Amino acid sequence: MSLHFIFFLIARAAVSLTTAMLSIAIGWHLYQNSGDPFDLALVGLMQIMPIFLFFFLTGWATDSLSRKILLITCSISEIAVLGGITMAMLADTLNLSLIFGLLFVHGTIKAFYTPAQQATITNLVPSDMLSRAIALNATVGKVFGTIGPLLAGVLIAIIDVYTYLVAASLMGISTIAYSLLPKLTQQKPTGRSLKMVLGGVAYVRSNSIVLGAIALDLFIVLMGSVVTLLPVYAADILNVGPESLGLLRSMPALGAVVVGLGLAALPPMRRSGLCLFSALVVFASSILVFSVSTVFSVSLVALFVYGASDMVSVNIRMTLIQLATPNHLRGRVSAVNSIFISSSNEMGDIRAGSAAAVLGPITTVFIGGLAAFGVAIAG
Repeated sequence: MSLHFIFFLIARAAVSLTTAMLSIAIGWHLYQNSGDPFDLALVGLMQIMPIFLFFFLTGWATDSLSRKILLITCSISEIAVLGGITMAMLADTLNLSLIFGLLFVHGTIKAFYTPAQQATITNLVPSDMLSRAIALNATVGKVFGTIGPLLAGVLIAIIDVYTYLVAASLMGISTIAYSLLPKLTQQKPTGRSLKMVLGGVAYVRSNSIVLGAIALDLFIVLMGSVVTLLPVYAADILNVGPESLGLLRSMPALGAVVVGLGLAALPPMRRSGLCLFSALVVFASSILVFSVSTVFSVSLVALFVYGASDMVSVNIRMTLIQLATPNHLRGRVSAVNSIFISSSNEMGDIRAGSAAAVLGPITTVFIGGLAAFGVAIAG
C-alpha cells in the first residue's frame, strides 16, 4: 500500500475511535444527568436524521468539491463540536437542547464525511488493489470502533467530561493525516439542477449491479440482525453475566477483523458471485446456530463466524459498487448507500426487538436466519 493510503488509514482510525468514544461518553453523561432512557434514543436520532435529510447535498458535495478539502473540513468541524460538548458538560446546568443541537451538527458532519471517505479510496489505490484497500479500510474501522468504547470507559473514570477533549485531539490527528494526502483529481462540477443533485438515485436505479448490491445489504442486515438481542441471550438463555455479554458483543467484530486482515493480504477474489453466495449462506447458518445454542462457547463461535462472513459479503459488495460507479458519481452513490446502511441497521434492531417481544428471542433469531437464507438464494 502507498504512503498516502497509510495516511488515509491513520485518519480513518482516528475518526472511528472518536465516533465510538463519543457514542459511549455522551450516552453515559446524559443518562447520569437525567436517568431518562429516552435521552439515549434522541442521541441516536440526532446523529442519523442528517443522513436522511441531507443525502442529496452530501453526495453532490463529494462529487463537485475537492474530496481532500471536504475531509479536512469535516475533521476541523468535528473538533469544534467536541469542544462545544466539553464546554456544555462543564456548565453548572446541562443544557440538553444545546447538547442535542451539537449532536445534530455531529450527525451532519458524519453525513458529509461518509460518502467522501468511501469515494476517496478509489483515488488513492489502483483498481487491482481496490478490494484489498476496502478490506483494510473496513478492518481499521472495526478495530478502532471496538477499542473506542473500552477507551472511553477508562477515560470517563479518570478524567470524566474531559474525555471529549481527548476525542478532539484525535480529530486533530485525522486533520493532519488528511492534509498529507495528495492533491486528488479535482471533480468536474456536476451542476446544481435537481437532476444533477439526485444523479446518485437515478444511477442506482438504472444500474442492476449497484442496485442489487445495495438492496442485498439492506435485506440481509434487516433480516439477520442479532446484536440488539445479545443482552437477552446473555441473561435468559446462556445465563452469563455482563462481562460475558461484553465478550459476546466483541465476537462479530473480532471475526470481521480477522477476515478483513486476510482479505487485505490476499489477491482480489475470483468468481466473486459464488464467493458472495457462499458468504451469505454461511452468514445465515451462523444465525441459525446462534439462535438455538444454549452453550456459551458455541454461541461465541457462531458470532465469530457471523462477523467473519459478513466481512466477506461487505467487501465484495462495496468493491462491486465502487468499480461499477463512475468516479464523478461515486459521492452521490455513496450517499445513497449510506441511507440504506443506516436504514438496515436501525430497522434491523427495531425488527428484532419488536418481534422478540411477541415471539420470544429464539424464534425471532431463528426466523431471521431462515429469512437470511431466503435473501441469499434470491440474491
